[in-house]
Amino acid sequence: MRRFKIFTRYLLGALFVIAGINHFANAPIYVNVMPPYLPWHLELVYISGAAEITLGILLWIRRFAAWAAWGLIALCVAVVPANLHMALHAQLYPAVAPVWLWLRLPAQGLLIAWAWWYTRE
Repeated sequence: MRRFKIFTRYLLGALFVIAGINHFANAPIYVNVMPPYLPWHLELVYISGAAEITLGILLWIRRFAAWAAWGLIALCVAVVPANLHMALHAQLYPAVAPVWLWLRLPAQGLLIAWAWWYTRE
């Protein structure tokens, strides 16, 4: 079980690093999903991307894994408004089936649970 937990910790870290890089590589996509009531859309996309990369890498380092996991949990909670905005305004995203927009919300819960697993030894 220990090896599995280490493997999945590296996997989760890699997923967040890749997602963070994607924030920089495809920033307009992320800017488009920002709720209109939030300021500084591009800046928030870059900040969240940098946070995903940093926390994903820190998750790979055993010494910092618990702190990184808590940071990833906070980050996942912070993006719920964008996911909810997309689900509630599906007409703004015609390229994505509404069911997928709604499935993003429980997916955030799964990511939070996955990260939470690394908050303790």
